[in-house]
Amino acid sequence: MTLADFLRDRLRLTGTHLGCEHGVCGACTVLLDGEAVRSCLIFAVQAAGHQVRTVEGLAKGGEPSPLQRAFLKHRALQCGFCTPGFLTTAQALLDRGLPLDRANLPELLAGNICRCTGYQPIVEAILEVASTR
Repeated sequence: MTLADFLRDRLRLTGTHLGCEHGVCGACTVLLDGEAVRSCLIFAVQAAGHQVRTVEGLAKGGEPSPLQRAFLKHRALQCGFCTPGFLTTAQALLDRGLPLDRANLPELLAGNICRCTGYQPIVEAILEVASTR
């Protein structure tokens, strides 16, 4: 069983979405020990003993995280299918403390596909949070 299927079907953490199931679209991205990984490419048993953080784990005490609030503010989502993958990928980038800017962010997000937003609102939201760190 893949980690994505385990999270969704066994733990009912349905924020992790399944898109291509080949690791290409990024919709199933979760944080495994702080690193963004495609949960459709990992067996659930491989995650045993590791910290797995899904999009549900970004909020604190029921309140959206600064990144989630920025996505709302900048309307960085439309249909929302890709949003959990973008949020977890962006959170990993922010947590690593990488310098993020308009030039490098598109490349750093290249593993996530969105068919609705045109990416600019996503970039704006991440840069806003990055500027406060």
